[in-house]
Amino acid sequence: DFLLKYPYSCIILIPPELIINVTFNPSCVLILLLLVKVFKSKFKNWDDVLKVDYTRAAETVQQNDNLQGKVKKDAEQKDQMKADLTALFLPRQPAMPLTEAEQLMEEWNEDLDGMEGFVLEGKKFTRLPEEEFGHFYTQDCYVFLCRYWVPVEYEDEDEEKEKKGGEAGRGGGGGGKGDEDEEDKQPEEDFQCVVYFWQGRQASNMGWLTFTFSLQKKFESLFPGKLKVVRMTQQQENLKFLSHFKRKFIIHKGKRKQNTDSVQPSLYHIRTNGSALCTRTIQIGTDSSNLNSEFCFILKVPFESTDNQGIVYTWVGRAADPDEAKLAEDIMNSMFDDTYSKQVINEGEEPENFFWVGIGSQKEYDEDAEYMKYARLFRCSNEKGYFSVSEKCSDFCQDDLADDDIMLLDNGKEVYMWVGTQTSQVEIKLSLKACQVYIQHMRAKDSEYPRKLRLVRKGNEPHCFTRCFHAWGPFKTPPS
Repeated sequence: DFLLKYPYSCIILIPPELIINVTFNPSCVLILLLLVKVFKSKFKNWDDVLKVDYTRAAETVQQNDNLQGKVKKDAEQKDQMKADLTALFLPRQPAMPLTEAEQLMEEWNEDLDGMEGFVLEGKKFTRLPEEEFGHFYTQDCYVFLCRYWVPVEYEDEDEEKEKKGGEAGRGGGGGGKGDEDEEDKQPEEDFQCVVYFWQGRQASNMGWLTFTFSLQKKFESLFPGKLKVVRMTQQQENLKFLSHFKRKFIIHKGKRKQNTDSVQPSLYHIRTNGSALCTRTIQIGTDSSNLNSEFCFILKVPFESTDNQGIVYTWVGRAADPDEAKLAEDIMNSMFDDTYSKQVINEGEEPENFFWVGIGSQKEYDEDAEYMKYARLFRCSNEKGYFSVSEKCSDFCQDDLADDDIMLLDNGKEVYMWVGTQTSQVEIKLSLKACQVYIQHMRAKDSEYPRKLRLVRKGNEPHCFTRCFHAWGPFKTPPS
């Protein structure tokens, strides 16, 4: 009746292999067969890619053993598709002890034979003065060429003896001289060169293109077969690279040779993420609401004077770690020369005339950083072909928030479900289920701190969310 009433309608044919729990009567099957023949006749060189048996019952369709070709493959893949939520049930990565971090730092610096630095100025890389090592700017790109000593592994003594014995048997009395020549030829140490490319958050990708067509070509010709290139972005640095600056890794705003903000006060936040190796001093907004009683900060208040450029304060929170307080003072002394007056002040002892005036005004700020003990960041994605959850390392940053995925942030009190602007609806639904699973798991594991679920969209993050990230700022805009 439908075909008689609508003779020019568009008919969509669905093979019964894809229909579950549907029973066709014989008359329907005959009509379908006829329609298929008519449909195929409208196309030249029709190729039956998939043979379909329209007489099969729905019960046999559900059995994978009776499937053939692409339908069988799709059914097998569908059976294998599953959500991988393993990361939600793993314990939080423990913080690396200070002694272990210092030992790693010492070992990696012992292997370092030399380091040369370059910075992009205009359209070419120029050599970076050694006194500027450890100072980075958000709008610049840097290249560091590091040469490492690599010990040569010798064969076991037993194998050497067997080899010497065989040579003596073949060569007679002349074997001793040959052994001495071999020992002279064997190198004691070899070397490897690693080029670290560092790109600031506000720097364009032209720096990387300039590097690949200039410095990289030059280094490859100088060290053939011994060169390795490591590309890094701000706050996502290689641990070995960070170790070479011995916790004095300073990131300034702007460009290296632009002093437009030199007459304005500047505030730096010193923070360690999970390991002493991941210690950074980053310039943040000059606002007293950014202070925290568990951290140390450096405030520069410039003067309009020729003999005295200004005063620099190291502000030590009342709950700050004593080792970090000492480190903050060392960083202050390395950042500023004797043309600045320098002073270490404890929380509650701030001078009214310069400190609070320099930082703007006195506002309320956080007095604890308990979230540092619990903070975890998970990524929910289906890029592997199935839904999976993976955890970022404890040294995560704002740029780890992937715009096309869902991120879960646990701060010990709430679990935030962060939604990017390019996230699919499927990922949102599956991530919500993952959030609920994680909250139930943490409630059973840690009943004293039951988590609450919070939904956050990109660009509308609350303070309890942003403070978990070191030096939170505006999101990077994609290149036009």
